[in-house]
Amino acid sequence: MIQPLDNFITQYPALRPYVNWGVTVGSVLLCLLILPTRLPGMELAGISPNWLLIWVVAWSIKRTVWQGAIAGVVLGFLQDAMTAPFPTHALSLAIVGALTARLQKQRYVQEDFISVALIVFGMAVVAETVTALQFSFQGGRSLLEIWTYHQFVALSSAILSSLWAPVVYFPLNHWWESIEQSEPMG
Repeated sequence: MIQPLDNFITQYPALRPYVNWGVTVGSVLLCLLILPTRLPGMELAGISPNWLLIWVVAWSIKRTVWQGAIAGVVLGFLQDAMTAPFPTHALSLAIVGALTARLQKQRYVQEDFISVALIVFGMAVVAETVTALQFSFQGGRSLLEIWTYHQFVALSSAILSSLWAPVVYFPLNHWWESIEQSEPMG
């Protein structure tokens, strides 16, 4: 599917930014739509992959810290709109976006299946920890209950999200690289 789009943007360079925005926004909408979906084989003890976290990592790997953080905030607010506004997902996804961009991946980690999966695994643990901290500050539940459940959720989310990360990362990364390569040198 990506190859015909590559050919299309080569033939019609004036449409390149619109098609790029369409693919980017479309991929976010797809991640939003499959976020509440519980398909067989895509969940572990009731926990499913964090598709928006995977998208934020994919976006942030080759972006600046601010671009990663802003993407995290926007996608976090979209997730808050689909769920409860507290704890906010914007804070955890902004931190994930900023940290992922801060890794300066192109310098420290090779771009392959394993490194992307490891980054997503670590960032899922970070995101779930930020969520658990928000629950801790809210009160109402015992800290032991929050942190015991946090370990279960963080590990399940990290495992599933890292396993499914290539499904989101590789097509988007290929697309963004082809767009970057087709940009006229200025």
